[in-house]
Amino acid sequence: MIDQHSLRSHVLADFGATAAQAQELLVYNQNIFNHNTLNHSIQFPLPPEAHLAAWEEYALAARVLGTFEALKRVLVQLKFPIVEGISQTQTYRDATRKGVAVDGMTEATGLVLQQPQKLQLLLHQSLAGTIPVLLTENRDDFVSLVQALTKRNEPQAIPASMGACMVSGFNNWDRIRQYRQKWEAESFANRYPSSWQEEFQQLIPQKELYQDKFIILSGGSYSNVSAKDMELEESQWQRLSLTIRLEHECTHYFTRRLFNSMRNNILDELIADYRGIVVATGFYRADWCLRFLGLESFPDYREGGRLQNYRGQPPLSDGAFEILQALVKAAAENLQCFHAEYSEDLTDTNMQPLMLMGLTFLTLEELASQEAKFRIQQTLDKLQTVFTV
Repeated sequence: MIDQHSLRSHVLADFGATAAQAQELLVYNQNIFNHNTLNHSIQFPLPPEAHLAAWEEYALAARVLGTFEALKRVLVQLKFPIVEGISQTQTYRDATRKGVAVDGMTEATGLVLQQPQKLQLLLHQSLAGTIPVLLTENRDDFVSLVQALTKRNEPQAIPASMGACMVSGFNNWDRIRQYRQKWEAESFANRYPSSWQEEFQQLIPQKELYQDKFIILSGGSYSNVSAKDMELEESQWQRLSLTIRLEHECTHYFTRRLFNSMRNNILDELIADYRGIVVATGFYRADWCLRFLGLESFPDYREGGRLQNYRGQPPLSDGAFEILQALVKAAAENLQCFHAEYSEDLTDTNMQPLMLMGLTFLTLEELASQEAKFRIQQTLDKLQTVFTV
């Protein structure tokens, strides 16, 4: 059988890629999901990660104080406003990098939200385990939260087509403080500052003890696509949008936990949109996925579609980006054909995680090829013989 690299090269040639464009796309579309650490007796949903215990405490506090007030007490970034250059100040660095208390810091005037009372903290059960979700219906508040928690409180632009953000590797100083309090209570000798510095160095490699994963989610139309364009009632589209957006982000969490990868890449997005659409509607619609990405009038691309958010670093050339658009269209349509043919099997709860796992073994070129159905089925057959889910 032809090897994967040769197959990908043939597919790119069939789609009209020049040698230079093919080389760009072979690099961009390289599959980097790490499948070597998979446990062959996986049980879904996966057990919760260590940080969930702290977020369960935050959820309890949120019921009493309100979500925003409860989180401002524990997430240091929420104690600072969105101001250009603030991340370069010494006080901000001390607070976010060293865990220095913000009391008395003149810059710590607090994050400003338009509708703080509407911020919600949900603990959502996903295939990859329960994950905290910060949900706001206010677009400006969503942008502010993303800037505070992922952009170091800098006013960096957030694309209008972006309605959710998966946060991973978030250093939670509240958990570190809780760890220190518990550790110091174990022995009087632990109360010396020098002892804590030694313990802190031991703590740093154990990232599960202080790094969190959570989702920031907005209300509104998915991918900034209107209900009119979807030919749906506004209320119906808002409900569907929330489900698609949430399951989309949970799929990124799924690949991050299982395969140690969660990229700003179109393959990740195809897989995540597949899951979101299927959960929301019960079946997969390629036309929805293509509209979300700006490809509803292919070969014309709609400026502002999500696809341009995943052009890569360095960005794909214009020619390679056009080939990418054609690959995405073919892949989405092939995925719809496969799902339609095996829809009964794919509704089985055991098959749903296997399907997501299976898609991570493939490349965009394979999904866009004429052999896509065979490749997906072959991968699923292998997974079913290896994994007990």
